[in-house]
Amino acid sequence: MATSSSTPSLSNRWVNNLPSIASRIYFFLIVIQIPLFRVPCRSGMCSTPLHVTSSQLIASEIFPAALVKALLYPGAAVNGIVKDMTLPSWDNLLNIYNLTSVKDASAVTDLQRLEVLAGSYFSVAGALVCLLKPGRMSMFGMLLIIWGLVKEGILGKPANNDPTRAVYVYPTMLLALICAFSSVKYDMKRVARSAPARPVAKPLQSSSKSKLK
Repeated sequence: MATSSSTPSLSNRWVNNLPSIASRIYFFLIVIQIPLFRVPCRSGMCSTPLHVTSSQLIASEIFPAALVKALLYPGAAVNGIVKDMTLPSWDNLLNIYNLTSVKDASAVTDLQRLEVLAGSYFSVAGALVCLLKPGRMSMFGMLLIIWGLVKEGILGKPANNDPTRAVYVYPTMLLALICAFSSVKYDMKRVARSAPARPVAKPLQSSSKSKLK
């Protein structure tokens, strides 16, 4: 009896902890800059939501360059250690991501892919916020990115005749999408309370007796 009673409690505990686990995995996917897609952007070709967001932030000067570098450095450090066991220079960080000349680049590239740009903003913000409280921002961001990629890859909008700048989706996008959906916390008890059971009408005894007569 003790084993059977402990099994549901362990499963319930795992379900309750699933949003926190998924949000942490999603955070590392975004911050460590695991390639999710390949799409043209102001800095050339971007492969992560953080790269898309950083190119727009540097070009628009909304945030200081030091703050953008702080967001990019963890992923750049991991990438440098994996490739040649070296840490990137803080001063050379913008050169690594080709962000030094994004201010002079045309904004048409980003305007043609507003879904990917907006989705990248939501994805990065959701990854940072989900450490404190899992929410739906990451899910909305991933859905916007996928819609933008599908629109360009399948519908051909905007048209792209250069094969070197073709849109590509990596298999890791599926993992990010699953983590984004799993990070949303659903309160099943509240759902059950919001839909009370309807009483079933029973025939009166007098009416049932009259029918028998």
